[in-house]
Amino acid sequence: MIARLLMTLSAAIIFTLGTLHLVFTFRGNKLLPRDHELIDRMAQVSPVISDQTTMWRAWIGFNASHSMGALLFGMVFGYLAIRHEAILFQSPFLLVVGLAMLGGFLVLGKRYWFSVPFTGICIALACYLLSMLLGALR
Repeated sequence: MIARLLMTLSAAIIFTLGTLHLVFTFRGNKLLPRDHELIDRMAQVSPVISDQTTMWRAWIGFNASHSMGALLFGMVFGYLAIRHEAILFQSPFLLVVGLAMLGGFLVLGKRYWFSVPFTGICIALACYLLSMLLGALR
């Protein structure tokens, strides 16, 4: 029961971060550069890989798809913890995939982001690891 709760909490934290990130991508100014001229310049410049987009459109797309990844993690692992606990905790593949995802978020958070998402990821990862440990002890 505690393992399930911790796994659900881990998933809920990442889901919440993903939701907030998606909202901030399309609403408000939280993910906008402080330099408004930079937005104009990003809207005019294409990346080397293709002239079919701009750096600004890529920025929005990357932020949205990043959010979708966090939402997917939260939904899948939350659902499995709540509805299919045995499948989740008896599957080394699923547990390692989840751990790798959170580990990747942790590295990115430390290197590229700021303290709020990094702290949330640390808590989610701690819940996940404790959940795995308690699940293995059953």
